[in-house]
Amino acid sequence: MRKLLFLLLFAAFFTGCESGSENILIKTNLGDIEVRLFDERPKHRDNFRKLVAEGYYDGMLFHRVIPNFMVQGGDPNSKTARPGQPLGGGGPGYTIDAELGSPHIRGALAAARTNNPAKASSGSQFYIVTGQKQSPATLDQFQTIKNITYSPEQREAYTTIGGRPDLDMDYTVFGEVVSGMDVVDKISAMATDGQARPNEDVVMESVTFK
Repeated sequence: MRKLLFLLLFAAFFTGCESGSENILIKTNLGDIEVRLFDERPKHRDNFRKLVAEGYYDGMLFHRVIPNFMVQGGDPNSKTARPGQPLGGGGPGYTIDAELGSPHIRGALAAARTNNPAKASSGSQFYIVTGQKQSPATLDQFQTIKNITYSPEQREAYTTIGGRPDLDMDYTVFGEVVSGMDVVDKISAMATDGQARPNEDVVMESVTFK
């Protein structure tokens, strides 16, 4: 019953992002994660598809893990990283214009970025939201702070599934996990060093079209 509720809510909370292109399969040494890209975020969708077609992500690590927040990957420097080497500064040498609007519900696929006024995204680094359940009062606060209005479906998802509303309208969500959140949770539970890098490497063995 809980799984059915999760799926029903997950299909509804991305207002304006109901459709998706072909799915992407991220095979890791801890299991598989399947994601769907949003057609309504075409710049991020097309860039991610291009990198997947090139095999760009194959061999990269999930290099940053913060419980109740997210797991992050996509730094090309992680392919050859030494144990303990700081990661997070690599990319393809370009950014992507922001395509804001979708909420950071648990399972959201979003683009990482450095601080910049335009909120432009990293060309390759991404994260998957884990987050935690939110109270209605907290959502009310973020609506005021960020000048947004959550739909009833989004509020229901945030309070029953969880997520990170503090990231809304600041980072681009361009997809969602459709299967494999148990694997994301395994990654999220990994012990990490002082840089939030897992002590044991979590490798994207291949990232391909499903």
